[in-house]
Amino acid sequence: MAELDLAEFSRSLVADVQATADAEGTTTPEAFTRRVFEDLEQAGVVSNTFTAYHKMHGHEVHGYGIGESGESLDLFVTDFQLAPLETKLTKAQTETSFRRLLAFVQRCRDGLQQHIDESFDVYDMCAAVEKALTEVQRIRLFLLSNRVSTSTEVPVSHFDGLPVTHEVWDLARLHRHATSGALGEPIMVPFSPPLPCVSAPSSEEDHSVVLAVIPGELLAELYAEYGTRLLELNVRSFLQTRGAVNRGIRETLLHAPGRFLAYNNGITATASQVDFVRGPDGGPTHISGVHGLQIVNGGQTTASLHYARSRDKADLSHVRVQMKLTEVAPERLSEIVPKISEYSNTQNRVTQVDFSSNHDYHVDMQRITRSLWAPATDGSGQETHWFYERARGQYTDELAKARTPARQRQFKKLNPTKQKFTKADLAKFVHSWNQLPYHVSRGAQKNFVEFMVNLDEAPPRVDVQYCQRVIAMAILFKAVDRIAAIHGAGSHKSMITTYTVARLSLATDRRIDLDRIWREQGVSPVLEAAIHDLCPRVMRAVTTPLEGNHVGEWAKKAACWDAVSRVPWTIPRALVSELLDHSLDEAALAGGDGDHEGAAEAVALVPSDEWLAIERWAKETRNLEPWQRQLAQFVGRRLELEQEVPETQAVQALHARTEALRLGFTPQP
Repeated sequence: MAELDLAEFSRSLVADVQATADAEGTTTPEAFTRRVFEDLEQAGVVSNTFTAYHKMHGHEVHGYGIGESGESLDLFVTDFQLAPLETKLTKAQTETSFRRLLAFVQRCRDGLQQHIDESFDVYDMCAAVEKALTEVQRIRLFLLSNRVSTSTEVPVSHFDGLPVTHEVWDLARLHRHATSGALGEPIMVPFSPPLPCVSAPSSEEDHSVVLAVIPGELLAELYAEYGTRLLELNVRSFLQTRGAVNRGIRETLLHAPGRFLAYNNGITATASQVDFVRGPDGGPTHISGVHGLQIVNGGQTTASLHYARSRDKADLSHVRVQMKLTEVAPERLSEIVPKISEYSNTQNRVTQVDFSSNHDYHVDMQRITRSLWAPATDGSGQETHWFYERARGQYTDELAKARTPARQRQFKKLNPTKQKFTKADLAKFVHSWNQLPYHVSRGAQKNFVEFMVNLDEAPPRVDVQYCQRVIAMAILFKAVDRIAAIHGAGSHKSMITTYTVARLSLATDRRIDLDRIWREQGVSPVLEAAIHDLCPRVMRAVTTPLEGNHVGEWAKKAACWDAVSRVPWTIPRALVSELLDHSLDEAALAGGDGDHEGAAEAVALVPSDEWLAIERWAKETRNLEPWQRQLAQFVGRRLELEQEVPETQAVQALHARTEALRLGFTPQP
């Protein structure tokens, strides 16, 4: 992948953070913190994170989180500078930041919550920290900075018997994270003593395979330390003990741990490098360490071991797990690993839906959005793209390919950073529209897994109109997010936003005109006024838990959505007149009926004169987008010459014709 220069990355980061802060009416440190939170959540490094700023003599904190398994308390302090390259983040500053963060933990334990108004975000944070200290097994402190640190290694310390680890996410690390194309830094694991292994000779130079048996205790420890980062190339989450398979694993661990090796199929793992102990003949006899470890099948087994040990206090000392470990050349990882995962026979069969980036849905979304021009609404006439980042780092990669500053400016002009969205963003937009805000509130990673499960059960037809309407959902979501900030949503803004979108969708029966939002690239004044009226009502319901939990936990529950769905609200009369006559449910989001097959034949049934008339009408009225006008002319010319229209263009042409008819075009008899 092409590297984006560190200085250019820094300038781009500051500009993006400033733009976000201005748009959301917040501070640059908070906007930066939120941005890094999203990256770390997507990487599986953290989960359930919330921003909340508090500073007093001796302590400072910018946010907190509770690890996915509830075993770690995460606290964050931010160092954001508008001119980050002018100075370095020194070792002394790093140590001071961590010391102030730990002082906050101490004061929470000593009852800081009692001295803070309940209406403040910090109150929830203090309550969550105080409660977590009695339940978690470790504390993780994070320093987030857009400066380059001179010291990123801070030794483990302890607080009341709990181990305290320190992580510095500085500019250099954020840069590596953004440009590597990977979700997290490679996992490196030493084995002491080395694991005995059996090598299977391979005629292929790009990979080799060994078989080994790994202690269950060690596998559980790896999951405790790295969580779902171990599973990045596999399923993005562990689905607890929903299936009979997981319950079976648990029963074996609790009642027959010595038989686990016999009963369980084990794990399939990959690594970019394996360190071997070799025998007299030069062949590998033991594994002393692996670099870039990933478990591509057996995520259920791995997580079950961890939860059995932590929650059920299971003794794993007699548990052994078989492991097939494939060493894959780094440049072949993206090609070979999905095949290993797809074809391996594990407890829960991994389907193609699990390989999210390569799933047809995401491939189609990327293909269509790359050629989809968003209407210009600022009077410049300059149309732009909404850049769908199917795989991590694609935007940065494309920006880096535009090697000169002038070309990079042009790329950003056509692909504004505010119009970049990821798979996790897409899942958030669609689930909010589909009235699943409690999934969205569970974090980007968990929400995305549920999105993929729903996608597998009812796959939508991804066409031009579907993509336009999903982008309209994004525009709506961003508008609500901005309004939630105006109403003081604070650290709860992400939850207030998804619940407000969902409540709006419910109240209108999903009849908001997404096509109008797409054409105007914004919400109408009437819709914006309605959101201003609805948002505070939703905020009161979300921030007033009915089950004794703090707000973050309450928002994850279906009961919260039940409460919000019953919030009294009448659709303003002015908005009623803007609503569609029919619901844009999941089945209606794509254009037309049926599938893509037969689109060319359908296009050919429309006379060439009509296609050319559409082009002339659109040019006169300026109702269609330029690419749609050109497409109508292209189709008309092809049909005049008795040439076939390619299927993909035929699908888009049919949608353009449907749009023209809706906007007043009348075919001549």
